Amino acid sequence: MGKLYVVPTPIGNLKDITFRAVEVLKEVDLILAEDTRTSGKLLKHYEIPTQMHSHHMHNEHKTVDGIVKRIQEGENIALISDAGTPAISDPGFLLTRACIEAGIEVDCLPGATAFVPALVNSGFPNDKFVFEGFLPVKKGRQTRFKSLAEETRTVILYESPHKLLKTLPQIIEFFGAERQISVSREISKIHEETIRGSAEEVLKHFENKPPKGEIVIVIAGKK
Repeated sequence: MGKLYVVPTPIGNLKDITFRAVEVLKEVDLILAEDTRTSGKLLKHYEIPTQMHSHHMHNEHKTVDGIVKRIQEGENIALISDAGTPAISDPGFLLTRACIEAGIEVDCLPGATAFVPALVNSGFPNDKFVFEGFLPVKKGRQTRFKSLAEETRTVILYESPHKLLKTLPQIIEFFGAERQISVSREISKIHEETIRGSAEEVLKHFENKPPKGEIVIVIAGKK
């Protein structure tokens, strides 16, 4: 029987990958990639010749059984996402669970994840925190905000750049204008920046300077 490797990939700088990750990607029989075009650039950079197949949120329900069967028949398969650690707000959970249920060994390598540097860079307490990923777009969104506003632990959210200017006013509405927050974007890339201050101050910054790149919002817990 083969093995499933869950392999983190760089979230920005291509150098943010481990020696072991490159080694595994070269040695496995197949790489499952969220977007083969995006991952193709990484594989080309590190001269990784391994064949890729698409594995993303739109097809993972259909492909899981076939992948499990291939591993059971002896293939070693690696799962990667476009950036970061698979299954963290990316496809991966369904396949990992299916492999575990089938008695297949799963080996998740340590590596890049966007919320960790954003949390550390915030300067907020990080001994205890709540990772929410992407909040619901419509249904249940206000309910989650109301609940998180009472959270005493540091709260971490993911957000897309074109929605940030809608999310920050909601943070002000539910958490208060003076709640301290930290917004990190373009982590590990050339234009990386972290903006810290009250929710109102951070909103004014991004109203004057429209955000680009993937966003991590870190919110101080309620005192």
